[in-house]
Amino acid sequence: MGGSDRADVVVVGGGVIGLTTAVVLAERGRRVRLWTRDPAERTTSAVAGGLWWPYRIEPEALVGEWSLETLAVYVELAADAQRTGVRMVEGVHAETALDGLGPWAARVPGLRAATGAEYAGVGLWARLPLIDMPTHLAWLRQRLLAAGGTVERRAARSLDEALGEAPSVVNCAGLGARELVPDDAVRPVRGQLVLVENPGIRTWFTAADSASTATTYFLPQPGRLVLGGTADDGDWSLEPDPAVAAAIVERCARVRPEIGAARVLGHRVGLRPARPAVRLEHERRGGGRTLVHNYGHGGAGVTVAWGCARAAARLVEEPAAA
Repeated sequence: MGGSDRADVVVVGGGVIGLTTAVVLAERGRRVRLWTRDPAERTTSAVAGGLWWPYRIEPEALVGEWSLETLAVYVELAADAQRTGVRMVEGVHAETALDGLGPWAARVPGLRAATGAEYAGVGLWARLPLIDMPTHLAWLRQRLLAAGGTVERRAARSLDEALGEAPSVVNCAGLGARELVPDDAVRPVRGQLVLVENPGIRTWFTAADSASTATTYFLPQPGRLVLGGTADDGDWSLEPDPAVAAAIVERCARVRPEIGAARVLGHRVGLRPARPAVRLEHERRGGGRTLVHNYGHGGAGVTVAWGCARAAARLVEEPAAA
């Protein structure tokens, strides 16, 4: 890790937000050190289903622009899907209508009402980025290293510790920001997934149940079909619940019966780093030091990663604009 004492920026957090932010900074010529408590494959991001869609994230006015900026990047990355993990895949958002979404929806290419053949009820058809997160996180890490950045397995004890090693720090600690900042507004929203053998499903499907924390979705990823899901606010448990897993399979099988007989490959649990609104701002520190916060992305970190990373990089470069 030579040259660590000459770092311009320390990025704290090794999930998709931290990695993407570090890549943007490094490719703008900054000497970047990424501190991550866990390897990328053990972060919450690695568990994510990986479908681009603004979900459980505020403030809506900013999220739309961050999401569209990120969408444009993923469309480009999908040209090299095997390396980047990003594919453009068709599917249906059930029980969703265009007039129930923000202004951003009108700018998503091809987003339209689903036909009766595509979905029997009210729904939206779209061709959206579907990201194989383990592949994508590994690719982001390699892109960071290629740009001259370094990745260190290191748990920050405090943000002041990081500020002691670089003039600029970007806090992308996700759920860890609850203690690190500290920020009591950050809370976990638990998501449980079931991985099964894909019985031949090529399109994704999502349906949210406004009356409960349960959602129904299936996402065809390489080598598996990802089934979900849950959104349990304030639940810190990382242990898969067998009853919840059975209910997830049952809900998905109501939409596509062949899922009911699919062999289960595994179970995953992730804790989304929720907050009433994303915190993306500059905090003034003494001695000319710059601290930028970029956390609280809930269930949509993948969806806003590039837009937020570029905004955070601008705050590092021009903190007076914060």
